[in-house]
Formats: sequence, C-alpha cells, structure tokens
Amino acid sequence: MGFAFVRTVSFRNLADTEVDVRGKDVFLAGKNGQGKTNFIESLYFCSYASSFRGVKDKELVRNGEKDCSVAVSLDTSLYSKVSVQIKDGKKVITLDGNHLEDRKELLSVAPVIIFCHEDMEFAAGTPERRRWFFDQTRSIWDSLYLDDLRKYRHVLKTRNSLFRKNGNTRPGPEIFAMLDALDPQLAHYGLELKRKRQETAEEFSLIFEPLYREISGIAGIGVTYIPSWKGDDVSSITAQLCGRREADISFGASLSGPHRDRYLFTKEGEDFSARASTGQRRLLSLLLRVAQAKVFSEKTGKRPVLLLDDVLLELDREKRRNFLLAMPEYEQAFYTFLPGEYDNYRKSDTIVYRIESGQVKHEKSW
Repeated sequence: MGFAFVRTVSFRNLADTEVDVRGKDVFLAGKNGQGKTNFIESLYFCSYASSFRGVKDKELVRNGEKDCSVAVSLDTSLYSKVSVQIKDGKKVITLDGNHLEDRKELLSVAPVIIFCHEDMEFAAGTPERRRWFFDQTRSIWDSLYLDDLRKYRHVLKTRNSLFRKNGNTRPGPEIFAMLDALDPQLAHYGLELKRKRQETAEEFSLIFEPLYREISGIAGIGVTYIPSWKGDDVSSITAQLCGRREADISFGASLSGPHRDRYLFTKEGEDFSARASTGQRRLLSLLLRVAQAKVFSEKTGKRPVLLLDDVLLELDREKRRNFLLAMPEYEQAFYTFLPGEYDNYRKSDTIVYRIESGQVKHEKSW
C-alpha cells in the first residue's frame, strides 16, 4: 500500500491542492515554518484520523475556516480512497465513500510509521509516553488489543468517577456495591492488557536489541515491562483492588492497574536511558520506530509507509549513514529537508516537492 494522490482543503497552512506522490521516495523541501511538517501531518491524519502532534482537531483547520479535509488515493487493489474531514466540529471518516464509525478501521487500510522529534519522549519522557508507544505498536496490527484498551479505560473512568462523586465525604454502601461489580471487570480487561503487553515487550526486544547493538555498538539493550499488578488471575487482582480501596478513595482515583504500568530500556538490569547521553537517547528513539515498523511487517506481512520529519537533520554524518542502513523495508517514504540538504540522498526516481508558504510545487516547476 502506498499513497498515489493527496488532496488537502483548509488543512493547516497548506494551499487547497492535489499532489501527485506516486513514487517510492518523496522529498519535501523548504525552510522552517513553510508547511513541510503539515504535509506529513496530513498523511498521518488519513491513517489515524488524528495528529501525531497531539493537538485538538480544531487546530488542524486553517485560520479563518470552519472545516477542513484530507483525502488520499491509495495505490492498492483493495481500497482506493480515504477521506477524513472535520465538519461542524465533528470528524467524518469515509473509505471508498462508505462512512466509518470507528477510526480504528483505518489502521489496516493505510498503515504509516512516523519518525519525528517528539519521539525523544519515548526514550527520556514520562511513563505515559512509553505506554502510548507500545500501545500503538500493538494496536496497528492487533485491533482486539485496542478494544481491550478502550474497555479497560471505560471501566476505569467509571470507577474513578465513583471516588470523586461524594467529594470529601466517605462513600456510602451503594458506592461500595458498585465497586464490587466494577472491579472484576477492571481486572478482566486489565489482565488481558497485561498479558499482551508482556508478550509485546518480549517480541519487541528480540528485534530491538540486535538492531541497537549493530548501529550503536552497545549490546544488551532490552525492553523490560513492569506491570502495576502482581498476579495473573481475576480473583487475586479483584482482591488487590478491594484491599486498596481506602487509598484510592483518599486519592480520588485508582492507584493501580495497567494505566500505571511502566516500560524501561535496560542494560544488565539497570535503566539504560536514565544514564544514556543525548545522542544515545536520540538514536534509541529513532530505532524504536525502526523496530516498530519491523514488528508491523513481521506480524502482517505488509510494508508500511514511513513519514520522516527532519530526522536526518538532527543526526551527524556517521549517524545518518548508520540510520539509513538500518531503515526497515517500506512501501513508500516521505522525508522533509531544508533547502539544499537532500542532494546526497535523492535517487534517480525520487520525487521532490518544494513547499513555500503552504504552496506545494514540483521541483521542476520552480
């Protein structure tokens, strides 16, 4: 699967246009602030119906406009067109003209892997960001995992609302009765997440460790999954939840569960990223995405589209060379560059577009 044409209307600062991207490698060149990342974001938007920048949908709409849309034509025999609109404040997703109720259905249609500066948060950021990365890694090939995650979050939200319902007043018997009904559900969905997260961490390490060793020369870097819950059956976890209710009530939220799980990048049992240099962390974050793409291909037999936003710019010459050698197999790749920085990387069939003030023009037209 690859993208053939991209059409944007009132999306960010991009001009309303249709761009021909039929090629394996597409370069987007321009000065900072001209719209290169916005173009990358438009492709991601058609794959996940959200922004990789973590912004609200309304921020994707061009200033002065109410609605926006992105549509892509696909180079595949299975589907031909994906469209994602923000219309009257609501998101509308269509696949070959048919309305999709759930954006998770896009995951198997137009899979992309994004490489961007924000990926540094996976190496050096909060536990929430690492959970997000590994949740995405699993979700892009296992839609049932996403279902379990949603169900767990729904029960968790309901449970937390009970703790906050009476404010500082101690909950009455009816609240405890509701907790008795919710806790086995929370345990059931949470244990399924725990099982799959452990499996994902182990499988990911098998790919990531040799990859990082080959590129960095540092051996033994693995992914360690640290679950919040101890135990693997619903009854024991339910008992733990019951025993911790007083603490949860005092805090006003559930203090244990998969929403408190952690992932560590370890070497010989110690936290590697905590003492790694900035360069080692940057390389780690890039290779996490490479490994994510490799896991996806291994599980699905498909090659993803890669979106690389200024990642080469942030590496020195040796690291650029090593990173390009480690690139996973891909169906198509989009790169952003500053002017004059892409000549060493272009091939004879590379498509080059220059972007200036939101205008996307083929290099030959300048």
